Amino acid sequence: MVVAVIALWPRAWSRVPSPFVALIAGTVGAYVLGLHVETVGSRFGTLSFAFPHPHWPSVTFADVRRLVSPAITIALLAAIESLLSAVVADGMTGERHRSNMELVAQGAANVVSPLFGGIPVTGAIARTATNIRNGGRTPVAGIVHALTLLMIALFLGKLAAFIPMAVLGAILLVVAYNMSEWRAVVNMMRAPKSDIAVLATTFLLTVVIDLTVAIEVGIVLAAFLFMRRMAEVTNVSVIAREFAENVDENDPNSVKARRVPHGVVVYEINGPFFFGAAEMFKDTLGRTMGRPRILILRLRNVPAIDATGMNALRDVVHRTRKDGTVVFLSDVHAQPMMAMDRSGLLDEVGDAQVFGNIDDALGRARQDLGLPPVAAPEIAFAGMEHVTGETPSTGHPAINPDLLARKKREG
Repeated sequence: MVVAVIALWPRAWSRVPSPFVALIAGTVGAYVLGLHVETVGSRFGTLSFAFPHPHWPSVTFADVRRLVSPAITIALLAAIESLLSAVVADGMTGERHRSNMELVAQGAANVVSPLFGGIPVTGAIARTATNIRNGGRTPVAGIVHALTLLMIALFLGKLAAFIPMAVLGAILLVVAYNMSEWRAVVNMMRAPKSDIAVLATTFLLTVVIDLTVAIEVGIVLAAFLFMRRMAEVTNVSVIAREFAENVDENDPNSVKARRVPHGVVVYEINGPFFFGAAEMFKDTLGRTMGRPRILILRLRNVPAIDATGMNALRDVVHRTRKDGTVVFLSDVHAQPMMAMDRSGLLDEVGDAQVFGNIDDALGRARQDLGLPPVAAPEIAFAGMEHVTGETPSTGHPAINPDLLARKKREG
């Protein structure tokens, strides 16, 4: 009966939530008919609905060690659920939420709530969508919602002892069905097999073991999957006179349009330079580099670099220096440049060997080799890096080494 009321009530009057109507109807029906069913009172005994007094919990170091893993898992789950709820609300209202403030507010509430005997909470898609459909589009709706629940708990809480457990079970079944989003699961079966494997593993661990373990394993699997994909989208190509056929002829900014002198090898890294790509980079250099006089690492398509990538670059700088090879860096974007500066890698390479574009790097290489200079090709972005800090190779933001050195001198 409760399930039928939840399903049919919205057709009559959608402004009053159907679970609330089903709860009242089921409780009153069981009490009037004198049904001998288990209730909240008979199951849990006397319930106290007085306003809780704050108290500092007693936590030992052993408790911290035991609870730190579940706490992190619950925090991650709460953050994901809240941000997902905010994204759904954005789609319904046409506005944009502030992710950082959402997480800060939720974290503050979840830190203070246990002092009053509360448990961690998260933003809920169901309640948020209900508020929006009924005209509640501002934070005031959530405040009114919380105050209403508080008043009900304080003044009508004793009536909760008469609620049949079967009624709560029926409501939870409907809520679980609505949250399962089985249609979305069916659509996800068309996703790549690796994503399906993460989904299936998380689902089975939730059922067989518990939610905490499932989330931990799912996040680790998803992280490994992300790392694998990042490694796949990053490639390292060597460009010199004997490798010229590997260069895109339609790219006016490629090394193909320039004259690379003998004794100079240019390596171009394409994609984020994370740890998976770092291993590929070192393998490629080990197979093809030899012992050139000058090695130019062109990073025009590297938007980001991590610590492993910087360690790979540092290892190349140290190894090639022993072989008498000088390393130049070219077309370095903002994030990699700042990361290398903070880590001290720029000091090891030398500011004078970091160039804003490939033409400057090749010109310096010719100068060091004692060769006559060669004019740079006519390209649309020539000279722009000295004015705007943009590389002529891509037109994307890059850090000019002269500007970086000036900022370092200015503190």
